[in-house]
Amino acid sequence: MFRPLRHIRRLSSPSFPCVDAHAQRASRIIADTGPEPPYARPSPLSYNVYNHPHPFPLIYAPPLPSFDIAYESWGSLSPSKDNVILLHTGLSASSHAASTPLNPAPGWWEQFIGPGKALDTNHFFVICTNVLGGCYGSTGPSSLNPSTGQRFATHFPILSIFDMVKAQFALLDSLAIDRIYASVGSSMGAMQSLAAAWLFPDRVRKIASISGTARSTPGSIAMRHAQRSVLMADPNWNNGFYYDALPPHTGMKLARQIATITYRSGPEWDLRFGRKLRDGDPSPLNPRTPSLCPDFLIETYLDHQGEQFCLKYDANSLLYISKAMDLFDLTHPALEQLGMHPPKSSFSISTPSQSASHSKSHPPPANQPPHLPELAKGLSPLVSTPTLVLGVQSDILFPVEQQRELADALRMAGNSKVSYFELGGVWGHDTFL
Repeated sequence: MFRPLRHIRRLSSPSFPCVDAHAQRASRIIADTGPEPPYARPSPLSYNVYNHPHPFPLIYAPPLPSFDIAYESWGSLSPSKDNVILLHTGLSASSHAASTPLNPAPGWWEQFIGPGKALDTNHFFVICTNVLGGCYGSTGPSSLNPSTGQRFATHFPILSIFDMVKAQFALLDSLAIDRIYASVGSSMGAMQSLAAAWLFPDRVRKIASISGTARSTPGSIAMRHAQRSVLMADPNWNNGFYYDALPPHTGMKLARQIATITYRSGPEWDLRFGRKLRDGDPSPLNPRTPSLCPDFLIETYLDHQGEQFCLKYDANSLLYISKAMDLFDLTHPALEQLGMHPPKSSFSISTPSQSASHSKSHPPPANQPPHLPELAKGLSPLVSTPTLVLGVQSDILFPVEQQRELADALRMAGNSKVSYFELGGVWGHDTFL
């Protein structure tokens, strides 16, 4: 028999600091920066900007009336302009890949760019851009629409990886750079490195594709969909029109937590955190009552990662760029559906063959996926381009099978200059950093 409500003893409402933190963050945003935080990080004075004043055709939408691309460079351009390395970024990176005199802060690939390093600035001129759709100086959803004078918000067009790369080559054209020594990228940047050589086979001499894919798979699409879903469910997202109000900081924090799970690996966290608790291990003399807020160190780590990111990047840029990653597919049928045909090249393009050679360390797949011949056909413009493919065995976002598949498809297409390596370690997708 139910007791009447009037006899139920009223209890005080429990407190959840991890939930209260969202309201406290909102108060700080309003007090410190006004409604919408700035995304011009690094400082606009520390990078160059290329302005494209003409309509720019897109794959999925009408042309952009114009656009800006932020970029930085390292090293010296040779007199013949033949020593250029185009470095492509991951989803949320800025053009600041390494420190410069204008911005001495370490960049996101600091240890790989400089004299005597992997991208040796004694020999090469390295260029890195913030991608089209970003929020670190390049045109994106947070930019002003020149047609209206208002922020694009979700009136911004859907982008493709191909659009991003074409914008980069418009920058190269403005610098009178006809051909680049190498197209190099990790994660989403690896997609761009392949797209660059597909679009401009005569202008890209070499490719380095690190922890990437030539075809977004259901697994990675699902992970990015989950991030977009929690972000768009934040009431502050307001269908993308939040620029004069509070941004969807809670959704961004949760999205980043999901992303961080895909960037690292379980074995790393077992070694790094184990089952340790944030306040130390309990004992009979020091018992501990579990709570619904973070107890384990791994929970506090994810909480910190989300907190650090949620106001550093534009939510709409995350939506648009992650969607461009989902749409990336270099199989022949997918390219045909977009009306994209292999560009004419001065190099010979062979017909995909099942008898292409494979390295001894990586034999042809015993049970090849059904789409492998279609991917080989789609990759035919890259048949003469020397390609380095690197995979990471602990990567769960772009599993190593996807890099093996890329190497297999290139070789099946007739490319005899494919180098393939797998990296060990427990650091997951972020190994490339």
